[in-house]
Amino acid sequence: MKLINIVSFILLSLLVSTHAQSQVTLPKLIADGMVLQRNTPITIWGWASAEEKIKISFKEEVYHTKADKKGNWKVSLKTSKAGGPYTMNITSSNSIIIKNIWVGDVWICSGQSNMEIPMSRVKPLYEEEISKANFPSIHYFEVPKTYNFSKEQKQIKGGQWVETTPESVLNFSAIAYFFAKDLTERYHIPIGLINTSLGGSPAEAWLSENALKKFPNDYNELLKYKDSSYVNQTIKEDHKRIENWYQELNLNDLGNIKNWKTSNIDSVQLWKTIEVPGFWNDQIQNHFNGVAWYKKSFEISKKHKDVSGKLILGRIVDADSVFINGHFVGNTSYQYPPRRYQISKNILKEGSNELTVKVINERGKGGFVPQKPYHLILNDTTISLTGSWKFKKGYATNPLKPQTFVQWKPGGLFNAMIAPLLNYKMKGVIWYQGESNTGNPSNYGKLFSTLIKEWRLRWNLGEFPFLYVQLANFMKASTTPEESNWAALREQQLNTLKVSNTGMAVTIDIGEWNDIHPLNKKDVGHRLALLAQKIAYKEKNLVASGPIYEVSVIKANKMVISFKNIGSGLITKNNAELKSFAIAGADKKYVWAKAVIKNNKVVVWSAAVANPKYVRYAWANNPNQANLYNKEGLPVSPFQTE
Repeated sequence: MKLINIVSFILLSLLVSTHAQSQVTLPKLIADGMVLQRNTPITIWGWASAEEKIKISFKEEVYHTKADKKGNWKVSLKTSKAGGPYTMNITSSNSIIIKNIWVGDVWICSGQSNMEIPMSRVKPLYEEEISKANFPSIHYFEVPKTYNFSKEQKQIKGGQWVETTPESVLNFSAIAYFFAKDLTERYHIPIGLINTSLGGSPAEAWLSENALKKFPNDYNELLKYKDSSYVNQTIKEDHKRIENWYQELNLNDLGNIKNWKTSNIDSVQLWKTIEVPGFWNDQIQNHFNGVAWYKKSFEISKKHKDVSGKLILGRIVDADSVFINGHFVGNTSYQYPPRRYQISKNILKEGSNELTVKVINERGKGGFVPQKPYHLILNDTTISLTGSWKFKKGYATNPLKPQTFVQWKPGGLFNAMIAPLLNYKMKGVIWYQGESNTGNPSNYGKLFSTLIKEWRLRWNLGEFPFLYVQLANFMKASTTPEESNWAALREQQLNTLKVSNTGMAVTIDIGEWNDIHPLNKKDVGHRLALLAQKIAYKEKNLVASGPIYEVSVIKANKMVISFKNIGSGLITKNNAELKSFAIAGADKKYVWAKAVIKNNKVVVWSAAVANPKYVRYAWANNPNQANLYNKEGLPVSPFQTE
């Protein structure tokens, strides 16, 4: 009897297993809330058992297909106009119902952190925008961030389509949201956003193995990382080294040992005085990396002692832990996010309060980033936290060697975050990337144009629009003309406009010198949307970009610069004197130049250069004085005439 039961159980298990294997499964993109590309045959695909028959019903049409011997299947649905919501039924040995489907335009949003940054990060600038973000037909899909060096993946690991609400939009890419908002308000069509981006990623990470063969160094690195044991060993060694560094720090930090987070420190007045914001290595003699502690006293009136508040601490390099009156308030583990901490009602007291900030600095300069907001907000009262603080070293150690960011290595992101999307029909791409390639700008033009051509080849949708953002202004402004990797990379981006059906949004006027992630994402999204209106939606009379350098002519001791895309004409911002032009002779020794607009051209000269040959405009990491625009308010791209 027992033997019969065992045999029956085995047979039943085999039957269940066979049935499970035969069930149709779908890509994560083919799911509730998806947006399908209008005006083109729609591809639906998935997996099943070998040669299994599949029926798809959509918009009163029925389609039949059959899986191949490996279980792959694909079907092409009729083209459809914009609309929705619809339902799709997929029937085989199992049945799948997909709801809330829209047909409109799908945009791939890719690049590095400036494309990745969510609305929650820029919330203080856009409170009203967020409160009104009710767009049932704008749907957003975030591709999980991962990599694969060994092969192109067929499926992504997760993700779902999300409808736009004031709550959900906080997790959307800010640039992508503002881009989609402009388009849906202008054309009244559903918009699907597929965000496949990763902070810090260089362009080569987004190239396929085949495309990387043009770049021997990158291709050889991909081959090295195909060895999973090498990858695992690299990660393990990095993890151990970083763990040891932090363990040493925590064991030896006097602030931890003596509990400096509390207010009961008799000797705090003997601490050094230091100015906030600022970096400690700019203010003390003995430079160090490691951990430092800051303290600041502030007064609270009786009416504020029982209220909650917001603590705004700009940005801190690299990590921080924050305490008020010994109570933990919050922490951030890396340097880039703005520090915004909530203070609960039970923390503040009437009279004197003490703010304590523990700062860990791994390498470079540690401390509080200048020209960021530092204050405490209590209802209608704002208490400034800038000025003199008390400062004491907790522990000094050697700089921490940066980790190996395996996910940024060549080919890995294409295989895991682009390849699984290639069957999904879309309208075009918006792209914000380049910061991570500024170490070698001369190679970027070839990398980037190869990427565009490879994506177009692999998606097999023709020369779809590829719209990208030129690097924003960043770092301290220079007082003299300078060589600049950021300027050189912007030139590579400018030259990429030679690739057909591309557009470039210039952003040298909306960056921040002290933040590689400027908060103004609305203007970036708007400028990309203008390019889409011109290139993707064929609005012929629209001025979609700023003027672009065309040609220069030498006239006596002056140079005359001509532009294309001047729109209604050239102007300077606020009618100010034209700035940011430099001029040089054959020796290429640039000096600042005088410049004026004349007949929609720019005349450039300097008394120091009798025989001019070259001109540069906005050629700097941070060309903060660049002020040449067209009358439509769009800035001129940086350029050089060499």
